[in-house]
Amino acid sequence: MNQLSLVIILLAALFIPLVMARFKLTILPTAVVEIIVGVILGPSLLDIISKTSSLNMLQNVGVIVLLFLSGLEIDFSLFTKKSKELTPLEIKNKQSEPKHSVLWVAVASYISIVGMSFVLAFGLKIVGLFSDIWLAAIIFMTISLGIVIAGLKEKELLSKPFGQTILLIAALGEVVPMIGLTFYTSVYSPEAKSLWLLLLILLAAAVLFIRFKFFFRFFDRVNKSTTQLDVRLSFFMIVALVTIAESVGAEGILGAFVAGIVIKLLNPHEETKVRLDSIGYGFFIPIFFIMSGVNLNIRELIADPSTLVLIPVLLVAYLLAKALVYPILRIRFKNANAVAGTAMSATTITVVLAVLQVAKHLHRITSQQSGAFLLAAIITCVVGPFVFNKLYSAEAEDLKKTHIHIVGTNLTTVPIAQQLAKGWYDVTMYTQNEHNFRAFNSEAPVNFLDNLETGYLVKEGVFDADIVVFAQTTSNKNYELAKVAKKYGVRRVIVRFEDRNILNEKQDELSELGIEVYNTPDVNISMLRALIETPSTMQLLTSTEASVYEVALHNRLYADIQVRNLPFIDKITITQIYREKWFIRPTGGTPLKLNDRIIFTSTKQEAPLIRQELGKMN
Repeated sequence: MNQLSLVIILLAALFIPLVMARFKLTILPTAVVEIIVGVILGPSLLDIISKTSSLNMLQNVGVIVLLFLSGLEIDFSLFTKKSKELTPLEIKNKQSEPKHSVLWVAVASYISIVGMSFVLAFGLKIVGLFSDIWLAAIIFMTISLGIVIAGLKEKELLSKPFGQTILLIAALGEVVPMIGLTFYTSVYSPEAKSLWLLLLILLAAAVLFIRFKFFFRFFDRVNKSTTQLDVRLSFFMIVALVTIAESVGAEGILGAFVAGIVIKLLNPHEETKVRLDSIGYGFFIPIFFIMSGVNLNIRELIADPSTLVLIPVLLVAYLLAKALVYPILRIRFKNANAVAGTAMSATTITVVLAVLQVAKHLHRITSQQSGAFLLAAIITCVVGPFVFNKLYSAEAEDLKKTHIHIVGTNLTTVPIAQQLAKGWYDVTMYTQNEHNFRAFNSEAPVNFLDNLETGYLVKEGVFDADIVVFAQTTSNKNYELAKVAKKYGVRRVIVRFEDRNILNEKQDELSELGIEVYNTPDVNISMLRALIETPSTMQLLTSTEASVYEVALHNRLYADIQVRNLPFIDKITITQIYREKWFIRPTGGTPLKLNDRIIFTSTKQEAPLIRQELGKMN
């Protein structure tokens, strides 16, 4: 029966995502469904799962791996301010940014959550529903980072100011309660030792971080499929820090959480994260969630009148704890998005489960109270994502097009501006040639320039763009202006050089500055050679239906996906992939990696959508 219970759990873990995909049950997080299935399989209904020491062990490993992966999810760049000197363009853009930064809004929001959590916990004690103020406050201030990340990824908001704000609030909603739980266990655990011994966990983490700081620098040279050194290092970190945590009287989950943070700070490869997710979410974590449901006996909860009263009260408390997030988000974001962000911040399950497990070990909470906290938390995971998905809409700052300024209006640049304007670009052209201004002003948005002096161009806003192209025939002037534009802070500068001698002389300097160069003779030579070697090239490049495009892969949804498995592969042909200074000729089995530069052909109708999809920052 012991083995049969494990087989049933693993079978349920296999079918849950399949059934959810088949019936498009996107409203519920997978973790919540797994808990519900555990309730159904446990003593609440079918009672076909037997609680055994083996399953208890796997459940404990599951929560340790879950907390490790939670620590690994935290993006510490969100907590830091960039100290580099700002360029004139960055200073100018900063003046037009909202008054309150993402960091300020997130920190202020979470401070309000902490304050409300203690107020509500104190209220529960006054009315006699739950007497442990500290434990209740810790539970109310938790936020499920995993569910928040999943929701933000689905909307592709992780790189947007709104998404970063909610992500940072959720990150604090895991870090702060874990710190609070550490002090809580040090006070109430019968095995607790001196509080200062908890610093040994941080000391050990620091030593391990320093020892393995350069691990991933030589990892690629020594790793093999049969060694999986990154996974071995991760589990060594988990076991070492869990052992130290338990030795000083803290909970093992604290050590696991710190282990995840250490691995995150080591800057692991994306493949490492994928492997660890595969192990955790493929085996251990589903067992933990399903067993959490099995241990939740609904019959006993219903039989206790006081528990029935406690469940709706706790649900309201979970929601009220995050209520003040709304007016703070409203300072920077739209009203509907402030409500959506507040609802998403109210979701909690992961750390709640960990806290409840610790509280039960310390005998600080009854099974009925633990079940009430868990049921209320499950409901927040249903309500939060539902409200978020219904109310969220793009902020105005997220809908800005890529601004392109082209200095030099001629027969080459005008058609390019016309074609780019049909996509996700806002194109403005500039010229000093009065004849060209009159000739092309009706064909594209052209501004006339009195001169090409730097101060005048800055005043006219020529450099205030994401991409600036200098396409005049005068190579020396293009060279001078390109350097000024790059120093001013323009992200991409493209410059035309018709004088080959000047180009040869300045090539290295331009490359170091990150200035991109094109030269008509070189382009013509390359075109003719390509036409001879591949006769269809000219037809492809001049076709009105199809063309060649390039995009940098930033969308994590497609990282480690084989080319043949791309959902839109029938609409594109990938000819080359530029990865880490090398060109790769892909096959159907070639996996894509983050930051790959993908060169592909597609129709002019499909290509902008595909480029936007692959290039999304999430």
